[in-house]
Amino acid sequence: MASPTPVTVSIALNGTAPQNVTVPDSSVPLLYVLRDQLGLKGPKFGCGFGQCGACSVILFGKIARSCQATLEAIQQTMGLYGIPLTAPISVTTLEGIGTPANPHALQTAFIDQQAGQCAYCANAMIMGAYSWLNGRIGAGNKKVPTVGEVEDFLTNSTYTDPFTGVVTPTPYLCRCGAHVRIVNAIQEAAKGMA
Repeated sequence: MASPTPVTVSIALNGTAPQNVTVPDSSVPLLYVLRDQLGLKGPKFGCGFGQCGACSVILFGKIARSCQATLEAIQQTMGLYGIPLTAPISVTTLEGIGTPANPHALQTAFIDQQAGQCAYCANAMIMGAYSWLNGRIGAGNKKVPTVGEVEDFLTNSTYTDPFTGVVTPTPYLCRCGAHVRIVNAIQEAAKGMA
């Protein structure tokens, strides 16, 4: 068995200047780089299968499950999209959509609505809603989503893996039962985002 070959990648994290990070080999998931090497707390390890969304980040402008996004897969996808392998990996995490001094509308709404008890699912809910609401707004729909639309987003979401193209049903789940408050928070945030 061959020993791992260390790999150095450049990561542009949350709009900051790119920084080089060295990992033991290219099979390391982005989640571990973000948490273990860059010290972030937003993305969390949940199921490890890319289904729960606790590890969600925005990668090159698309929602991605960082527990499944190995550095090797990211670089292969960069090649498919014509992005030079020397380009920094552009990642936005929960910490990057707002700051403590200037939180994003979703962060504020989740706090205002007390939309999490344990809040383990907060990263999934906020990053998923961030991507969904931005997609609606980008398509010209600036209306506040109805309760039914938010419920449909939460229960019937699918995740298209940006690396494989595989579509998986990925309902957003809160084990604490804060769904009503989560729906209210997403609606409140949509007002501020539009």
